[in-house]
Amino acid sequence: MIEKEKMLTQKLYYANDEELILERNKAKNLCFEYNMLRPSEEHKQRKIMRELLGETKDTFSILAPFWCDYGYNIEIGENFFANHNTVILDGGKVFFGDNVFIAPNCGFYTAGHPIDSERRNEGLEYAYPIKVGNNVWIGAGVQVMPGVSIGNNVVIGGGSVVVRDIADNSVAVGNPCRVIRAITEKDKRDYLMDE
Repeated sequence: MIEKEKMLTQKLYYANDEELILERNKAKNLCFEYNMLRPSEEHKQRKIMRELLGETKDTFSILAPFWCDYGYNIEIGENFFANHNTVILDGGKVFFGDNVFIAPNCGFYTAGHPIDSERRNEGLEYAYPIKVGNNVWIGAGVQVMPGVSIGNNVVIGGGSVVVRDIADNSVAVGNPCRVIRAITEKDKRDYLMDE
């Protein structure tokens, strides 16, 4: 089994494998090119993102700078928005549903390293997938760790470190991130304006 196959099947793999280095360099060159474009060059931005990412829908916006490891392991749904300084380490699959909004300075990290120093020092790592459902708002500075699933209709509070799955229809915050309450009908009423 080659190292890329190990990476994609959640086994320990050697991250400095020649093929993986070439693929990371290709993705990082595209990220660099993307990050150097003027904000008004939306057509060029979309072209690069469609080349870089594994799957995109029609409507999406990713503000520079943006960085990822491979790109082809990232799938974004319809009406996706990622603010400045989004980092996605996508050795494993990273899936975002529809209507996902990501605030600045957020990271999604599928990659991790063995706890024991011997294997870690050999350059071994693992990659566990991350899944983000539909209608999710992720606050500024949130960090999502390997293997986490975030449900549908979820708000993750700014600065949170998400180390475990988050259930549908909830507000979750903290380090480690935890559900603090359900999203209710009252949340809709709180923003209605008197006419």
